[in-house]
Amino acid sequence: MSMPKLALGLSGQYGLSAGKQMELYRDAGFDGIFFSCELGDDISGKVRAAEKYGMVIGSLHAPFMRCDAMWHESDKTEAAVEELIYTVRACGEFDVPVAVMHAFIGFDRHEPTKAGIRNFSRVVEEAERLGVKVAFENTEGEEYLDALMEHFKDSTSVGFCYDTGHGICYTPERDLLRDYGDRLAYVHVNDNLGVCGDAITWLDDLHLLPYDGACDFDSVAGKLGELGFCDTLSFELSTKSKPGRHENDAYGRMPVEEYLALAYERAARFAREVEIYAAKK
Repeated sequence: MSMPKLALGLSGQYGLSAGKQMELYRDAGFDGIFFSCELGDDISGKVRAAEKYGMVIGSLHAPFMRCDAMWHESDKTEAAVEELIYTVRACGEFDVPVAVMHAFIGFDRHEPTKAGIRNFSRVVEEAERLGVKVAFENTEGEEYLDALMEHFKDSTSVGFCYDTGHGICYTPERDLLRDYGDRLAYVHVNDNLGVCGDAITWLDDLHLLPYDGACDFDSVAGKLGELGFCDTLSFELSTKSKPGRHENDAYGRMPVEEYLALAYERAARFAREVEIYAAKK
């Protein structure tokens, strides 16, 4: 059984063009990329660069700052729906198989609504028409994820994106790979320190290199191996610390090439663990 392919997210944190990032990612050993899909982005340019450097595009990540408006009607709701549909259509146009989406943003509300289901249904219907998989990610607001996964349980165009870091800071009491592993479509790999204050906040979502935080990667690898998931593992990492935090500072002081070499080393280590567990299945 072959080792999963390794992808790394494009990011503005390096101060480099998308093409230069891909060149450095390729040289470090990565097989592919993923990136955020914002209205007006030069997606075709990134696709051409990926072809030039032999990088597979495993997913596009939809915008998420308006996700609250999907559930609670406001003057932002239509724009929220449109940007998610835009991501699905971009996936269809450029033959990208997965559109990763957040179900919600925020910590104060815990009440999924019928309006939210209607709004997301418009997105899923477009995904079904185009043959694109929408993978809802575990973030804050697990009630909203549960509502979507339940409502769309019969849709082959809806799956689950598991984020390892989110698992220990947003849903530490849930085993979401147990709950939705049979619908797993994508994986984001990163680390953090769990909940560091009295309550969960976005500041705990550090996106550290694997094995630099508190995530039990042996356990995660075992679950992925048991599920037989040997597809692309995508590493969603940050060299910049969150406001008032300093856990990522050391990454930012490294030359980019050094950081990417370390990122690949950690990525390959985790992928080998998944491969070993999958071989035992």
